[in-house]
Amino acid sequence: MRSTIFLLAIITCASCKNSSPEKSTNSINGLWVVKEVKVGEDIMTPNARWTKFHSDSTQVSGNGWKQHSIGHWQFNEVDSTLRMVSTNGTEDEDGDYEVGLNRSSMKWEREEGGMTVRKELSKSSELPMTYADRMLGLWELDSNEGDSFFLNEVGAKLFIRWDGRFVIYTSQGQINGVYNVHGHRSEIELIPYGEELDRSFWSVDLAEEEITMKLLNSDSIVTRNFHRVRTF
Repeated sequence: MRSTIFLLAIITCASCKNSSPEKSTNSINGLWVVKEVKVGEDIMTPNARWTKFHSDSTQVSGNGWKQHSIGHWQFNEVDSTLRMVSTNGTEDEDGDYEVGLNRSSMKWEREEGGMTVRKELSKSSELPMTYADRMLGLWELDSNEGDSFFLNEVGAKLFIRWDGRFVIYTSQGQINGVYNVHGHRSEIELIPYGEELDRSFWSVDLAEEEITMKLLNSDSIVTRNFHRVRTF
């Protein structure tokens, strides 16, 4: 009878151990997507930010489909702290993160510039997409409201290229330029080549195969509605 009770106690303890949050180097390995960043009381979550931890203690980071950082990492299992080093960036002077970790979620916390920064991450099997990734490709103008510097002709096409350039095709010819995207908000800046056209800033609302752009640097309402097309 005593041996049976002792065996049940061992099984119970093992079950408790397996159900507890993981705090090991191996459990960090893999791809993690940032779900929320809180600086003090302000939400400052970057768009589709991710980090991938490799078992050889190297790491790569990026936003959406774009990788822009490489480096290494070190997790201290004793005090559950994480050190991140970017070898192609500037030195991180804010110290290690305190980490709360389980199989599918992770929380980081540390002081930066006198403010508490909290990050929530979740494990993922694929890279997240930024709104800029979803905008890549060819779009045709369906309807417009208000006057803009360009994109005033229904049927015009907007080509968002992977290399940071755009092309607008109209019945009068082409407009070429470069674009910038905001790191935290769904906004795009179009900068045409040449002095005759000004740069413009647009908010972007994306559906599955449609986008609506609203001009921000305007005193009046200016919107442009597009649908995705496959041919020029």
